[in-house]
Amino acid sequence: MHDAPATPATGSAPVVDLGPRFAAFAAGLTRPVVFFDIEATGTDPNADRIVELSVVRINPATEGEPGGILPPRTWRINPGVHIPSEASEIHGIYNDDLANAPSFARVADEIAAAFQGADLAGFSITRFDVRILQSEFVRASRLVDFSRARIIDAQVIYHQREPRNLAAALRFYRGRELVAAHGAEADTLASLEVFAGQLARYEDLGVGIDDLHAISAQHNDAYCDAGRRFAWRDNEPVFNFGRMRGKSLRWVASDPTERAYLRWMIDGNFDEDAKDIVREALRGRIRASMRARSTAAAAPRAGLA
Repeated sequence: MHDAPATPATGSAPVVDLGPRFAAFAAGLTRPVVFFDIEATGTDPNADRIVELSVVRINPATEGEPGGILPPRTWRINPGVHIPSEASEIHGIYNDDLANAPSFARVADEIAAAFQGADLAGFSITRFDVRILQSEFVRASRLVDFSRARIIDAQVIYHQREPRNLAAALRFYRGRELVAAHGAEADTLASLEVFAGQLARYEDLGVGIDDLHAISAQHNDAYCDAGRRFAWRDNEPVFNFGRMRGKSLRWVASDPTERAYLRWMIDGNFDEDAKDIVREALRGRIRASMRARSTAAAAPRAGLA
């Protein structure tokens, strides 16, 4: 719980500690660069809200000022809306933690000052962080223009320089090149080799199918269906597309007018697993996440213990 608007970390990392190439980068700056990261109530940059924001500003050297990395500043922010349990389990920030935290509008001027005149940098900020920050400033009636800011996205650089495809995996795990890539047989054999290489490299990786399935499914745990038409929020489905995006399936199914949208989905070009979720909702049953079902199943046993 943060009563103060922002909490500066102690000390700062000298540029030299990050290597000579970074020192050259910092020395060549003509305007500040702000590295930042955001935690939020969800993944929709337009509908969700910021709960934590941290910035590290790098100022260029100017006449009489050496420049360098300023101490980090971090704001905990009361979003004014409920934080879903799925989001809290990722970033560790719960509704009670923010009861006394300021709203974004209250600290908007401080945050704007931290970004003033700066270019932007971070990891995967282009898709989400920049957009949700802009949305929060708009809601706070604070005009902050990022249109001229240049952006360094370390994730984009990472993906360009370290491809995450089958050929790269075969090279990494087995030390050989993929011949006849995109032929079904060659790709199948390569994937088998990659998996064998992973088992050999990671001794803590379980060899049981259940353990391997659990790891492989983690990437999609946030979604209710393969096509990601619905996402879990507080263990129930919410729409992840279209005009209903961010609305709970329970609410849509209970509204006589909006139920027509669900019938449109059943007749439309959607995957069957998404249609099954909709059919259940139209019958009055809202699907619960596996985690919620597991908790409910364990509750009677816990009571008898």
